[in-house]
Amino acid sequence: MGFSGDDEIYSGGSFYTNPSDLGRLYSIVSNVDVYSPACKRARISAPFLFESSGFEQNKRPSIEVLPDECLFEIFRRVPDGKERSSCASVSKKWLMLLSSIRRSEFCNSNPVAEEEKETAAPVCNDVEMVTCEDNGEVESDGYLTRSLEGKKATDMRLAAIAVGTSSRGGLGKLLIRGSNSVRGVTNHGLSAIARGCPSLRALSLWNVPFVGDEGLFEIAKECHLLEKLDLSNCPSISNKGLIAIAENCPNLSSLNIESCSKIGNEGLQAIGKLCPRLHSISIKDCPLLGDHGVSSLLSSASSVLTRVKLQGLNITDFSLAVIGHYGKAVTNLSLSVLQHVSERGFWVMGNAQGLQKLMSLTITSCRGITDVSLEAIAKGSLNLKQMCLRKCCFVSDNGLVAFAKAAGSLESLQLEECNRITQSGIVGALSNCGTKLKALSLVKCMGIKDMALGMPVPSPCSHLRYLSIRNCPGFGSASLAVVGKLCPQLQHVDLSGLCGITDSGILPLLESCEAGLVKVNLSGCMSLTDEVVSALARLHGGTLELLNLDGCRKITDASLVAIAENCLFLSDLDLSKCAVTDSGIAVMSSAEQLNLQVLSLSGCSEVSNKSLPCLKKMGRTLVGLNLQNCSSISSSTVELLVESLWRCDILS
Repeated sequence: MGFSGDDEIYSGGSFYTNPSDLGRLYSIVSNVDVYSPACKRARISAPFLFESSGFEQNKRPSIEVLPDECLFEIFRRVPDGKERSSCASVSKKWLMLLSSIRRSEFCNSNPVAEEEKETAAPVCNDVEMVTCEDNGEVESDGYLTRSLEGKKATDMRLAAIAVGTSSRGGLGKLLIRGSNSVRGVTNHGLSAIARGCPSLRALSLWNVPFVGDEGLFEIAKECHLLEKLDLSNCPSISNKGLIAIAENCPNLSSLNIESCSKIGNEGLQAIGKLCPRLHSISIKDCPLLGDHGVSSLLSSASSVLTRVKLQGLNITDFSLAVIGHYGKAVTNLSLSVLQHVSERGFWVMGNAQGLQKLMSLTITSCRGITDVSLEAIAKGSLNLKQMCLRKCCFVSDNGLVAFAKAAGSLESLQLEECNRITQSGIVGALSNCGTKLKALSLVKCMGIKDMALGMPVPSPCSHLRYLSIRNCPGFGSASLAVVGKLCPQLQHVDLSGLCGITDSGILPLLESCEAGLVKVNLSGCMSLTDEVVSALARLHGGTLELLNLDGCRKITDASLVAIAENCLFLSDLDLSKCAVTDSGIAVMSSAEQLNLQVLSLSGCSEVSNKSLPCLKKMGRTLVGLNLQNCSSISSSTVELLVESLWRCDILS
């Protein structure tokens, strides 16, 4: 028998598993030449295997019969970069084998290849490799980032990421949001990341039910540089996984735990003792976490812990007392839905005098916040600059005024759904807040009723620049007139959703603003007319940059004339559902000094195809145009605009 082509390397062992087949081979050995050099493993040059029924071509690639141990030794000697990615592209088996090799186990036989920054090769056989441009970005701190969401979150894709990013220094940040319903992320996928990306610094796992402690064990074992860990809705991760992170990741600086039903006090206690650089902690809706874990963490990490967020936990007054005593470095504190904390807990937190560096405080749905405890917090937090109270139903006018008097450094005050606060409390807070308050926001405060002030207007709050009163149905023209007199230096005004205010209420506010309004939001103020817009354009046209009139159905073309004549710096104009027509659009397009960048005409049924030339003309500066629900503008007109205004993002 003749020989043709290259010899194939046989992986070893018998050619046949059936001894009878081997006997047949011996019976014809005198008629067949077998090439088998003594210095090499057994080779056969014949491209056919022998069977009793005849010859059959062996179509199975010889390298596929190599055991995994041999492939492992081969792969660990493959240079990094394009070569290794190409190997991973061959099959799922090769990809998973490559991803099982730790970076420390690779032989750096080719230093030049280590420095190459090649993009991963495309993958066949249903293996999807992730290139450096796919689902990733390089952040300002230089981390190579990957984000997987929903059906893209699989073990196979994580393995591809681990192999594909190795040539670029390894992955720095990984975010997994959700999981594939059929082939979801498991411990195997996270282990591949750990082995291939020891430089990982930030890991975020959201809604990954099949990832448990074993996956975190691998992360802890390999990724000692980990700085940020975010676990949300991970029911299979327990204290064991968190303790492993604490024991092996001393650089951990930020920890977020949300809805992890198996994480309790032991895990948090380990974090506090073993992570000396922890400066940010957020814990939400973890039923096993109580006073012991929270207090241990806060007392252990008190020297560097600056940001603390606790929500929906079974903690009591004791934990808040610990915060007040040990939180000497805390600058940002958020407490939400702490049903077992009473007035005494908040009072002790304030009087402990430990929150001297606290600058931002947010309290939501805590029944323990009362007038007494609120004043105590203000007295114990002398550097407090931002205060936000949401759904604090026991705070009244007296508590708000006392807080304003005691919080001498306060710059921003936000009240949301605090229904015991009335007009009297707002006026009292503004007149007693001192000279630093710059922003006031009221949202859905149902206790405010519209009435004229029954006493002389107190001294004005001359430093207030930002006023937001949203969706407070009782706040009407009389209340607005009072606030306008109290705040003469406003620059940003948001009155969205105040359907009760009229021209007579807002005109005094516009006339009293001495600094010049920059941003004005009047969306949903359905009673306002062209008189308000004309006055606004006349008085503040030299400073106005943003105007939102969404839903102001009484606004007509007369307002657009005033805007075109007076507003030199207006860049963002929202006329959604206003009564403007083609004539008004024509007036604005002819105003050479007007340089709009964003224009919304959503729901303007009187604007038709006739405005096409005008919109094209305005398109020289537009980058955003909203034509949704414009029933008089045809789809063909929109297509023409899209072709002409290639720089502009058009919604239709």
